Amino acid sequence: MATKAVRFVSRWLASFVLLPAGMAVAIADEFRTPAVSAVPVEWRAALDQLRTELNARPAVASTFTFSGQRRLPAYDPRTMPALVQLNAAISPIFGGIGRSHVPVLLPFDTAAYLDARLNGVPPGPSPAHYQADFRPVDLFDAGPAGYNAVFSLEPGAGEGMPQRTFARPVEVQITGSSLIYQIGDPLGGKGEPVKSLVADFPDLRRFIREGYVRYAFTRFGVPYVVSIQCLDSVPRARRLACREAYPVAERFLKALRLAGGLPSRPRLDLPSGVAERPAQRSPDFSYRPAGDIIANTGFRKHGGRADFTAYSQIRFPLEKAPAFAHSQSFMKRRARETNDEAAGGRTGQNSGYPWQDNFCEARSFGVGQCAGGFGHQGQDIRAGECDGASEAGDKCDPRQQGVVAVRDSAVIRSPKQQAVTLQVNSRTEHVRFRYMHMDPSRLDSDGVLNGRIVAEGERFGVVSNYLDYPNGTSRHLHFDVQVFTRDGWLWVNPYVTLISAYERLIRGRGRLTGPGAPSASAVANASPKDVPRQPDAREGGEN
Repeated sequence: MATKAVRFVSRWLASFVLLPAGMAVAIADEFRTPAVSAVPVEWRAALDQLRTELNARPAVASTFTFSGQRRLPAYDPRTMPALVQLNAAISPIFGGIGRSHVPVLLPFDTAAYLDARLNGVPPGPSPAHYQADFRPVDLFDAGPAGYNAVFSLEPGAGEGMPQRTFARPVEVQITGSSLIYQIGDPLGGKGEPVKSLVADFPDLRRFIREGYVRYAFTRFGVPYVVSIQCLDSVPRARRLACREAYPVAERFLKALRLAGGLPSRPRLDLPSGVAERPAQRSPDFSYRPAGDIIANTGFRKHGGRADFTAYSQIRFPLEKAPAFAHSQSFMKRRARETNDEAAGGRTGQNSGYPWQDNFCEARSFGVGQCAGGFGHQGQDIRAGECDGASEAGDKCDPRQQGVVAVRDSAVIRSPKQQAVTLQVNSRTEHVRFRYMHMDPSRLDSDGVLNGRIVAEGERFGVVSNYLDYPNGTSRHLHFDVQVFTRDGWLWVNPYVTLISAYERLIRGRGRLTGPGAPSASAVANASPKDVPRQPDAREGGEN
């Protein structure tokens, strides 16, 4: 009897030890969803600031109701009628401002505007004197995660501003967000105070990251970041140096006033989990591991970043498969240095499988997630070769391979700009996706401009080769992902996000190949169903 008991315990222990091993094989081929923290908003503090600002115009203050019905839940808008009134008054200028679930700070003299309206002055477009000489807003997008706005200051505008050498309007962005992505940022939290702003912004930090000078501060429990794209160098004739941007940003910050926003139900943090992927295997799609860039192509020969996060469940950005993710700058080197991995594709060429990460390839762009702080910022994607008629029977034209929206989102793009950025602002996500190398003149004529709303899967451009001028690069799409942190919008590796999106497009799970890949037999024996599914971040959310 004792022998049987020992045998039973031995078998039980063996199965207990083997289970984690099998799970490890499955998890080696799994992706993670991002960890996102939700900040509690101090709406009472926001109301106190609004009351103080409106008291500068007694006639305006007397028209607002600040006494709430305390028996209602704190998130019920009826407890704060002053904010309801404010949103109604300001929404003709900043459309949908009440959709922001964080207090909206803008360089807009709310009290002066309301006073003029009270005295019968036709509001019309917001005059520049309400906005510290900044032009009417270029972009305002509000939603459950917060808001984003872009304002511009014309060269020479702004009383008391120093002489500047830039030739174009300076664009200033502000974001307030209740959602913070936890990305293990090695450079996060740094910066210096600004003496002239300490009284109004005690915790403000100024720092230069990823091609922007940024001013990060917290108010009402919410992180806000004001940023200007600039060159961290001496001034140049047609490029704004970061030091030249300082007075513009500080003028913007000093003009910030509460302009709207409305409370919502408190939300919970979103922990990282296993991302959902197709169970059925693709017969041909394969990919190399995240972070496995071509040898010696990183900044100062650093390697890539092994980030296995699928930052959002998106529609793949190219209209049709096949598509191939490879370096567009170093592919010839790859062909010289390797002669393996021919399965499923043509070795050393950029129109075949397996895919390869190139997020941290050497470039002059700041990328805090890459070793050394510089990298490519995104992933190059090449459309499949034109080798026959299309599904509709038309002849395939390589100049008409469609680019589509990865999610229902708002466009961020000014005229003549090379980049198109799509932004998702929902209860569970605050994320941006940037597309590059499409023709700016065609984008302008097609109305792909600030504030346009696009639907997931909507075609809004074609794969092209524009880089400062036509034919400036190979015909491909540069795609990248930015998430909001306490340092503002930061670039993260889109490689795994794209792999999982492509798998949904082709309805098949890819095969991991190269360093660290599990053996074919191990993958065959470890079903994706062995790993619990993390709910889609969009489930139950509103866009």
